[in-house]
Amino acid sequence: MLDVLCFGIIVSDHLCSPISHLPRAGELVLSPRFELAIGGNAANVSTDLSKLGVKVGVVGLVGKDVFGRHVRESLEAAGVDCHLLCESATSQTSQSLIVNVQGEDRRFIHVLGANADFDASQVTPEMVRDCRVLFLGGYLLAENPPVSSILPLFQAARDAGIPTLLDVVVPGPGDYWPRLRPVLALTDVFMPNADESVLLTGETDPWRQAEAFRSAGVRTAIITRGGDGCVILSDAGRFQAEAHRVPFVDGTGSGDAFVSGYILGLLRGANTLDSVRLGSAMGASCVRSTGATTGVFNAAELNEFMAAHPLKITQC
Repeated sequence: MLDVLCFGIIVSDHLCSPISHLPRAGELVLSPRFELAIGGNAANVSTDLSKLGVKVGVVGLVGKDVFGRHVRESLEAAGVDCHLLCESATSQTSQSLIVNVQGEDRRFIHVLGANADFDASQVTPEMVRDCRVLFLGGYLLAENPPVSSILPLFQAARDAGIPTLLDVVVPGPGDYWPRLRPVLALTDVFMPNADESVLLTGETDPWRQAEAFRSAGVRTAIITRGGDGCVILSDAGRFQAEAHRVPFVDGTGSGDAFVSGYILGLLRGANTLDSVRLGSAMGASCVRSTGATTGVFNAAELNEFMAAHPLKITQC
């Protein structure tokens, strides 16, 4: 039995350390360092959880290429159960080129690759019932997985009393509600970031965003807002959490680190706000270095940081 089953997008990230400015056409700009690292919500969350001592498995697709081998080796080295990490017969490993510019948000160039083929058929209701928490990451990025594949899995979790967590990647404007609304009705915790929430709801106010997700059936809606912290809307009320102030290098993977901390809270039996505190600390640890999982805390580091840096959460 796994503590957590993660499924969704798996990515090979190519990242540069922060550069002074974007190059003009024909210009060469030097970066202190390039990194090849794992990426994608399912891979990031599973890696972070394994660092925290959680027994976690990941399900997804990579290509039969050097990047797929690197992703698998990195996940296995982190202690993630990869026996259901499969290879696409036709597509290359999904990849992202991530450009970091000093003082600016990241820029992404992305290839869907094998993630476009992942239909979640590798996950069964029986597998869901054998875990303690179910996480789907990167939903909506591609046409797959279809909503018809996700609903039986989330329903199996709901019937078994297993918490479901959902995160999305929204590639641009569009009508995502036909695919999103049925899944939200079976989602315990939905954690989009502020930019994704604007694209999904058309609302710029985070409370209106959270209310839209709650009206669709989500039990707890958390809108992550980077340096502005997050807002939380649940049956317990409306809350706003601050963000930890740490040296910022690269925001890649910070949302996934937040998810991993929140899941750790669920496994520990913590309430919503204490789970948010764990998530916020993990997110803060992530942004201190280049890469989605490079600098995240292990369990001892997380406990030490939280003891020294209490996080303020205010009821609104």
